[in-house]
Amino acid sequence: MNRLKILFVAVASLALTVQSLESFGQTSKSGTQKTKTDRSIVTPVPVRPAGQKDMLAYAAPKIPLVRVGFIGLGMRGPGAVERWTHIPNTKIIAVADLRPERVEAAQKILDKNNVTRAAEYSGSEDAWKKLCERTDIDLVYIATDWKHHVPMALYAMQKGKHVAIEVPAAMNMKDIWDLINTSEKTRKHCMMLENCVYDFFELTTLNMAQKGLFGEVIHAEGAYIHQLSQFWDDYWNNWRLDYNKNFRGDIYPTHGIGPVCQALNIHRGDKMNYLVSVDTKSFNGRDEWKKMKGEDPGEFKNGDQTITMIKTQNGKTMQIQHNVMTPRPYSRMYQLTGTKGFANKYPSEGYAIGGDQLSADDVPNHEKLSAHSYVSKDVKEALMKKYKHPIHQELEETAKKVGGHGGMDFIMDYRLAYCLQNGLPLDMDVYDLAEWCSLAELSAVSLDNGSAPVSIPDFTRGAWNKIQGYKHAFVK
Repeated sequence: MNRLKILFVAVASLALTVQSLESFGQTSKSGTQKTKTDRSIVTPVPVRPAGQKDMLAYAAPKIPLVRVGFIGLGMRGPGAVERWTHIPNTKIIAVADLRPERVEAAQKILDKNNVTRAAEYSGSEDAWKKLCERTDIDLVYIATDWKHHVPMALYAMQKGKHVAIEVPAAMNMKDIWDLINTSEKTRKHCMMLENCVYDFFELTTLNMAQKGLFGEVIHAEGAYIHQLSQFWDDYWNNWRLDYNKNFRGDIYPTHGIGPVCQALNIHRGDKMNYLVSVDTKSFNGRDEWKKMKGEDPGEFKNGDQTITMIKTQNGKTMQIQHNVMTPRPYSRMYQLTGTKGFANKYPSEGYAIGGDQLSADDVPNHEKLSAHSYVSKDVKEALMKKYKHPIHQELEETAKKVGGHGGMDFIMDYRLAYCLQNGLPLDMDVYDLAEWCSLAELSAVSLDNGSAPVSIPDFTRGAWNKIQGYKHAFVK
């Protein structure tokens, strides 16, 4: 009898194991699939369409005079129009917005800067298409709400234009793959306008990392922590708070993930393999929506705090946070942990580096440095002066005068124009866009499956190791 019992338990256990394994082979609603081997959720990588090739290090033909058209003149668009009036060898050809008054406000920016007024498109949902159809525009600059980014970018590329898209450029995997395939097919640049990679601390620290000051960078952290309660009214038709109500996950990951991906050479010698996300329930988010709408939201999907952890192919780790709901000082985190040193931007900037990493040519009293604490203010200033990035050496003074988040917006736009003018690869390619934006949907998949590991696709489709090390292109 005991033997029969043991046999029955063993058979039942085996049946449950088989059932469990079979369930991990089922495809979810999002198209992801659970594997039978590592219990992670696999995100499919579609086969590259025939005739296409990757856009890695792609350099389009030179455009000596970059002619640009702007779509979306609400929160971010007017600042972009202003900045482009200060970039040499560019011309603003057209501006478009659903609301005519926003177009007129952009025209007044051109008037103020003694720039010829642009062609204008407004008044209908499809007015922007006429801008994309013009034959005298090289670059379409998209600064609309998130849900309009992808259809506009696809149409612009199909009409022969390079595109630059505000963050996040795409919110789901289907749209991301559509952007990749269209960019590869048309051989047109598709760049996301991630300004934080040009921040003075981030870019200086990247230069230090590339010069080996921190040894090998093995862990990085980023975030978007910014209470938006005073800004919800500024978003047209309440689109941003509505998005938080209807979607779960790290829906605004790019400010945090972009700079650290560059430091870790993502798709330039390493790649992100999988993520795991956790979140709180919605506390303040529900209240914010109720205040805006005057009624209970029912289900409010996005938690107030989301944390995502990532493992890379080369055995490195990353952590990304998202919180736009609770009272906290603004932070993008930005931390690099290396085998020989450490960098941190928020809440206070600092470096921790052992003296054996530096010489007397680097900083004063380098023998007395200890990696157990931040270097002194004078040592930090000496390091930042010595390792100031070549981009900042060229543009810092002008950038701070023109402005845009302290100047990093101007540097972003200037570098985009510079690379197009000189036929150079852009600082950020369509695969950066894909990797950084993919965290929005993939973090939600993890959360919806009990914080299960979710694979991050190789958006380069096998070419992630073709380029060794992230770098900016310059005219030689």
